Amino acid sequence: MLSKKTKYAIKALILLGKNANQPPMQIAQIAELERIPKKFLEAILLELRKAGLLYSKKGAGGGYILNKDPKDIFLVQVLRITDGPIAMVPCASLNFYHRCDECHNESTCGIRNAFIEIRDATLEILSRTSIADLIAKENTLGAPLVS
Repeated sequence: MLSKKTKYAIKALILLGKNANQPPMQIAQIAELERIPKKFLEAILLELRKAGLLYSKKGAGGGYILNKDPKDIFLVQVLRITDGPIAMVPCASLNFYHRCDECHNESTCGIRNAFIEIRDATLEILSRTSIADLIAKENTLGAPLVS
């Protein structure tokens, strides 16, 4: 299941991507437009900035803007920044591997094998889906532009 943290991060990135040619957006503005609790959003945007996806400017006219083109920000990056592992079980994780305590033999474990396939299929989609793709999808679906 997608965490609220990750969903809010994606929503904020989409909004910032839609406003890429505008002045920086303030946290309060993003929070209001996307219905995200401001304090929670502050922490999320800070993580995204530390990961290099956002740039922040302080002072008058300050706020947040994308540090990368929306076509270069992929969902796999956002999920790993905000939630960590993509795999649903630790023994199937590429970056956060941990052997399951109750497992007798990983090489013959049907659960592990199935979840490696699920991980791989999920990674394939997340690795090719960008914020620009989500913006285009919303435009196709008729979502209103916000500025």
